[in-house]
Parts: sequence; C-alpha cells; structure tokens
Amino acid sequence: WWAEVMIIKTLVENTALSKDFGSEHGLSLYIETNSRKILFDVGAGELFLENAKKLNVDISDVDYLIISHGHYDHGGGLKAFLRENTKAEVFLHRLAFEKYYALRSNDELEYIGLDEELKQNRRIVLTSDCFFINKGIQVFSNITQKEPLPISNNGLLMEHNGQIVQDTFVHEQNLIIEEDGKTLLVTGCAHNGIVNIIEHFHDLKGRMPNYVVGGFHLSSRSSGNNVNPEMIDKISKYLINTNAKFCTCHCTGIEPYNRLKAAMGDSIDYLSAGSEITI
Repeated sequence: WWAEVMIIKTLVENTALSKDFGSEHGLSLYIETNSRKILFDVGAGELFLENAKKLNVDISDVDYLIISHGHYDHGGGLKAFLRENTKAEVFLHRLAFEKYYALRSNDELEYIGLDEELKQNRRIVLTSDCFFINKGIQVFSNITQKEPLPISNNGLLMEHNGQIVQDTFVHEQNLIIEEDGKTLLVTGCAHNGIVNIIEHFHDLKGRMPNYVVGGFHLSSRSSGNNVNPEMIDKISKYLINTNAKFCTCHCTGIEPYNRLKAAMGDSIDYLSAGSEITI
C-alpha cells in the first residue's frame, strides 16, 4: 500500500536546477494525479519537450493542457505540444488569443501574445469564469480585485477597440486540483494579484488551499521593477495566515522570493526547471 500523492515536475522556469536542464523566461509544470496527467503552460518554445524527456515525462501521454493566459512565455510552446500530443484537450480563456503587448525599456511595443492561427484547432476549449474540466479539476478566472493589481503589471498592454490600453488580465485563469482531501491551486503569473486569487479561491470553496504553486508576479521583466518591500511583507503575512504550503517560481523574481522566504521560512520554496516535488 502506498501513499497517494500528486507529482509536480517543473519543465520550464527562468532558472534551472542544474546545467543538465535548459531554462528560459517562461513556465511549464507537469502535474500527475492518481488518474490524470496535466500540463500547466508550455513555456515560450520547445524547451519544455527537451526537459520533459530528461524528467521521464511523456508529453504524448498528457490528458489536459491548461494555458494560464495569453502571453508567449506560457503559451509559446502550444504548436509544439499539439504536434507531440494528439489527444489532449487544451483549455484557454476565451480572451487568451487577443492581442497582447509589452512596453520595453526603449519604449518599443513588443507583441507577446499567442499564435492566433492555433485558435482554430479543434482540440482547443475556450473557458470563462468557473469551468469544470473533470471531477476534481477546474479552472477559474474573473477575479474580484480586493487588493490593487501588482505594480509589476505596468508596461503590459492589450489591444481593445483598436486602441492600445493597459492589460486588465481578464484572460488569466488559475487551476484547482482536488484529490484525496488535498487541494492544489496553480497560478501562472498571478497578474491579478496572488492575494486576490487566493481570496477568490476561498470565496469559491469556503476554505483555503493546502498547496499553492506558481508565479506571483512580484517582479517585472519589461520594466525591471520589483514590487516594493513593504508590499512583499504584507503579502507574506497574508500567505502565512492561509496555512498553505507554497512553491513559487518564474515571475515572482529571485529578490522578492528571498524576502518572502525570510519571512515565511519552511512554508515557501522555489521551483527551478528540473525540480520534482510530491504533495
């Protein structure tokens, strides 16, 4: 008799566990439950395939792909995934294929959206609000903003009625997996604010998650800004009070992570490409 666990392997992240694994600005997490193999995001390109082989993950076996939002560093590998896997359904928010941009430090607009041609693929399922994928597996969006959005969202833009405006991140969704009395919340970038997302989860479920994995968007690649230390301290206090266990990565940023770690100790860890955890 063995303890039933969920396995999470980090296929793509900004850092790597060792020189054996490639890294890039992006995220891809492989999650194996008792009954399902789930991929959450696919990084910026084909790196997730290379690292998957090294971690003994067979991408063709994946049952579901969830893409957290319409940015290339989470969905750039979609074409490669559809080539390597011929059966999985792909769940994206219905606005994920809109046009998204980043304002770079030289004031140039860079397109950071997904490949629109892929929207027509028959395996793509467009989601909204609260969407059930299977027993114990759901995604949710439409986050209520109780706290202001991260300052690190500045410089992230979208096209709306022919105008370039600040991105509202309506296209971002989060994943909930419930199994054997354990609840895992997975966030891609937490552009809607990690506190807002956990509060929304609590409103949906009436309790806190046991585990939270993903990026918390406390640093910005486009502007180079980190969220200020006072805000990070406020967030760490909130996170500690949930009594959940956190594993963060990607857009949280190393400096903000170190500050969270100093305050939160054993209740938070960092995931690099190549890392493997069981919960």
